[in-house]
Amino acid sequence: MQLDAFKTLGRSGLKVSPLCLGGMTLGDDWNWGADAATAAQLIQQYTDLGGNFIDTANIYTNGHSEKIIGDTIGRYSSKRNRTVIGTKCSANTLPGNPNAGGGSTQSILYNVHESLRRLQTDYIDLLWIHQWDWNTPFEETMRALHHLVTSGKVRYIGVSYAPAWKIAQAQTTALLKDWTPFIGLQIEYSLLERSIEDELIPMAAELGLGITPWSPLKGGILSGKYQPGNQTGDSRMGNAYQLSEKELNVVEKVKEIAQRHNATPAAIALAWVLQKQSTTSIILGVRTPAQLAQNIAALEVTLTQQEMNELDTISTPPPTFVTNYKEYSRSFVHGGIEINGLKAAPLPAFQQMTPGKY
Repeated sequence: MQLDAFKTLGRSGLKVSPLCLGGMTLGDDWNWGADAATAAQLIQQYTDLGGNFIDTANIYTNGHSEKIIGDTIGRYSSKRNRTVIGTKCSANTLPGNPNAGGGSTQSILYNVHESLRRLQTDYIDLLWIHQWDWNTPFEETMRALHHLVTSGKVRYIGVSYAPAWKIAQAQTTALLKDWTPFIGLQIEYSLLERSIEDELIPMAAELGLGITPWSPLKGGILSGKYQPGNQTGDSRMGNAYQLSEKELNVVEKVKEIAQRHNATPAAIALAWVLQKQSTTSIILGVRTPAQLAQNIAALEVTLTQQEMNELDTISTPPPTFVTNYKEYSRSFVHGGIEINGLKAAPLPAFQQMTPGKY
């Protein structure tokens, strides 16, 4: 697989690369990203290799991320037309102003106007609702997004950081009212964060949302940089914590499989996410050209079904109510019968009826 092995995002015709260049590390305003010159180099390196999908947000590096993308891509029509730029709204860039953040019409239109200015373009390919605004009726949010699409300022819309039931409510309403629906779900997903598998992934599949996972290496933990004797991990926000025994076991399994493939642990962890049917494009957060090259190497890795199963098994999260009840329901409905390759456990004897007894 290569960066130009494009995929359609969700139930749409928008074609994107399997790896997306993340914009959270474009700009050093937060003291841990790439400076402007290096960021421009990363964008050039990514596009030279055939990548066409760049993700950012109005809040990333205080707006500098969008400005760098504008300086490198937006102002050049030949580059702009070949690049899918996704950005996000809802984060408040004017502290103290209640109408400068959230999902209101006022906030969305203001933030999109500012993003267009920084990106130096007259349209946004993919606009994401970054954080759900619980103080604004979802109908207002969806109506404002639809207006932006019909006006030509936005081409497609997506959503991040919202529960499955709220996304389903908004998506269904949009479809019923013939408003623009979401085509993408941006959410954290990795071997160490699989909680979305219970409800968000099935919801996305049913409602036509392609998934673009972020933090596929769980803040660098899955790159293998933390050794058993040094268990202090840190997130991209710099919050230190102790790695659990399970996290360390998952990392060791990733290292073991990496040796079989003569690849880096990061490439194996990324390949696992790539090979999940639900994944459309993985968002990469890199600060150097070397890191970008190492992550792109994941496209050359093909894990066997046995290796996928090994990683699935060792990283399985604790069951939730949904997980437990799904298995019980399968037994209740089709106990002992195989349906679509899955055989349900038989019901307990005391729940089994005797045909014709009553």
